[in-house]
Amino acid sequence: MAASSSKTPSQRVTTRTLQKIRTDGGNISMLTAYDFPTAEVLDEAGIDILLVGDSLAMVVQGHDTTLPVTMDEMLYHAKMVGRAAKRAMVVVDLPFPEGQLEIMRSVEAGARVLKESNCHAVKLEGGAEQARRIETIVTAGIPVMAHVGLRPQNVHVDGGYRVQRNVTTLIEDAQAAEQAGAFAVLIECVPSDVGQAITEAVKVPTIGIGAGSHVTGQVLVTHDMIGFNSGYLPRFVRQFSDVRTTIHDAAVAYRNAIKGGEFPAGEESFR
Repeated sequence: MAASSSKTPSQRVTTRTLQKIRTDGGNISMLTAYDFPTAEVLDEAGIDILLVGDSLAMVVQGHDTTLPVTMDEMLYHAKMVGRAAKRAMVVVDLPFPEGQLEIMRSVEAGARVLKESNCHAVKLEGGAEQARRIETIVTAGIPVMAHVGLRPQNVHVDGGYRVQRNVTTLIEDAQAAEQAGAFAVLIECVPSDVGQAITEAVKVPTIGIGAGSHVTGQVLVTHDMIGFNSGYLPRFVRQFSDVRTTIHDAAVAYRNAIKGGEFPAGEESFR
């Protein structure tokens, strides 16, 4: 049977699954998902982790940064993805400022993710300075993926989106997150050798986005990966499809069929 027509096994990917992949020297696949049909097809394709990212502020809502999206909006999208995913682990970003206010606010937000969305973990930007917050959330029974390197929620502090090169600080961040109980560390926009150094410094899985190939897994924004985006495309993205052109061409053909009186035809009409 062709791979494209087969269903993936229903056994759920968990934190233990991911750790075993790292221990066995395998690779983890991760993509963003913001709605039911996208999550369903990615899950059927065998993607290990689906991320309901605060990137939806930019990708879906059209904002310039990730900052405007709210917790209620994140949960709205997380519920759709949680209903669709049968195998993949689903991780939900804690949006700004849920990960910056007092710690119990973050615990409450994480609890809402698990209780209301049928998703399985949260992602939190930050490393060493977030260690106590990570530990408290994990102690409450909520798995945490840490996020080090470029932190989109810090865009105004950092003065833009910049490659992060301070290897000592980045390693300390990842190690602090691991020691606090994070089950994985996402590494964004660092040189390849820095991504490798961070991975070698921790035992938990590392997921790279613009962090080179010497990490445990990779994540991309699905809209970038399938060519359904507009404007700037980061250097680290590989487009595996051109969905924007496909949809554009279909819409043009539809419009022309209507203008030309060709649609609907007899077979598309009731009698």
